Amino acid sequence: MASGDFTSNLGRVYSMYTGGFAAFVILLAVLEQVGLPDAVIGYLFVFFTIAVYAGIGIISRTMQVSEYYVAGRRVPAFYNGMATAADWMSAASFIAMAGGLYARGYDYMAFILGWTGGYVLVATLIAPYLRKFGAYTVPDFLGSRYGGNIARFIGIVVLFCCSFTYIVGQITGTGLIASRFLGIPFEVAVFVGLVGILVCSMMGGMRAVTWTQVAQYIVLIIAYLIPVVILSAQQTGVPLPQIMYGQVLQQIQELEQTAPALQAVEGVQEAARPFLQTPQTFTERFNFIALIICLMIGTASLPHVLMRFFTTPSVKAARRSVGWALFFIFLLYFTAPAYASFAKLEVYQNVLGSDVSTLEAIQQLPQWIFIYGGVELVSICGQHAVDAQTVFAACQAAGIETLLYSQFSIAADTVVIATPEIAGLPYVIAGLVAAGGLAAALSTADGLLLAIANALSHDIYYRMIDPKASTARRLVVARILLIIVAVLGAIVAGTRPGGILALVAWAFSLAAAGLFPALVMGVWWKRTTSVGAICGMLAGFGVTLFYLVGTRYFDMPLWFGVSNISAGLFGIPVGFIVTYVVSLMTPAPSQEMQDFVDELRIPRGPTLMAETKSTQKAS
Repeated sequence: MASGDFTSNLGRVYSMYTGGFAAFVILLAVLEQVGLPDAVIGYLFVFFTIAVYAGIGIISRTMQVSEYYVAGRRVPAFYNGMATAADWMSAASFIAMAGGLYARGYDYMAFILGWTGGYVLVATLIAPYLRKFGAYTVPDFLGSRYGGNIARFIGIVVLFCCSFTYIVGQITGTGLIASRFLGIPFEVAVFVGLVGILVCSMMGGMRAVTWTQVAQYIVLIIAYLIPVVILSAQQTGVPLPQIMYGQVLQQIQELEQTAPALQAVEGVQEAARPFLQTPQTFTERFNFIALIICLMIGTASLPHVLMRFFTTPSVKAARRSVGWALFFIFLLYFTAPAYASFAKLEVYQNVLGSDVSTLEAIQQLPQWIFIYGGVELVSICGQHAVDAQTVFAACQAAGIETLLYSQFSIAADTVVIATPEIAGLPYVIAGLVAAGGLAAALSTADGLLLAIANALSHDIYYRMIDPKASTARRLVVARILLIIVAVLGAIVAGTRPGGILALVAWAFSLAAAGLFPALVMGVWWKRTTSVGAICGMLAGFGVTLFYLVGTRYFDMPLWFGVSNISAGLFGIPVGFIVTYVVSLMTPAPSQEMQDFVDELRIPRGPTLMAETKSTQKAS
């Protein structure tokens, strides 16, 4: 398939794809009604969607460097925005966001504000200028702007640390979904998800990932919206959850005040407080703002996000694609609080207050409790709800006869996946949500893997080790490195090092402190020197990493009460200050470089580092 023919027919291609996916869902819904087992539906959703993504990846395979690294720089702004949204809305957004809001309410609105606001920084400070520069990777820009391989190498180290941390969270998400819907252990499920990730990204690089991510966005947004739209129609009579969830919050508040199962716990209002009030103490408010800052700046620094703007035809298209990306991201983020609210109401109405005094009564609890309890995601009376007998024994030992708020817990990362079953919706809806979560995790994992592998193959192997390497050799090295990094990510994810949101937040802080000062000052202050940027990256990244590791693994006290996930709050200013001071203390860049930076900030004009024809085609 010629790239030009494909890009000129994108509307028709993806319209047919959307219609085909809708027909597939309707077919499974009909088959469910005639008796198709739930397990088969789960398998079909998982394997069908992965097969489609793999097919796109195979069709888009390429041996051209420009196509592999930047999709030939021919992706229209609308579709690049959609691909960026899919790349961005990871397992953290799809799976963990609503779960965090379910558990902590208002406190987790910081994620929505920070992640969304970050795209303003992307559009105004960085993305258009990196596109004008014409790099393949973020370290490529650092190496060229700061004149040598030291800055390039430090950029690669930061990129690897933040992207690898991020990708562990995505593989965790794929493992969570695969373990639930394929009925296999989590440690095995992470490798099942890995197969889908690799097939999508390995063959065609950024070209394959781009068109796969557009398809994945269509799946994930449909899957996210449908369950909560149905719940809104059932609970309020209006199928607009984004508008109606305020009514649901009032019902939650009333239940908090009147339901015996909730009143029986001291300080029960804490259950609803996050949904209904802002942070109360100075430390809470400070951490709320600190997290927003770290997530905003981290958004504007993540290499796999910035790479997406290397694929547009022009600087103008790069700006427009940021706007489209914000719109597509908004559709999900505007719905996440509603998702959390409707899920919490369903739990309050249908689970809490249930009789757990006898084995027979416990056997009448909703079946989803034991399904998710069997994979250690739901606990009752302090024990995983593996089966009715286990729950009965635990509640008897605790002297509990009525299921209380304090005696029931569900893993936050499970809420979105479980909500269709919690609400008693047809199982096909649960399978649809699983397909959406898988699409979200796979799309981001593809982008992250590509960012790491491209940096290692292009910036280390080609730029630093073997500048005369042929195109074929470069792409083979890229694919081998991609496989190695993916397998390492799956091994680490299998150990469950942390929750998805925590892993993602760490990645943002590392990227923000290690890359943002060098990127922004490299574009906007032509006096920034190579030594200054190198020292700034090392200092900012080092301080952040020290705080993360110290507070997470060595019981180091928090500095000024700042949460572990906001570690970048210390590294970011350190990075800027060190870069500024050291730059003033060292000789200014050459006049040629300063003129180059001036030209970089002019939106119009040709790409400054345009590829030569010899790098475009396979040798």
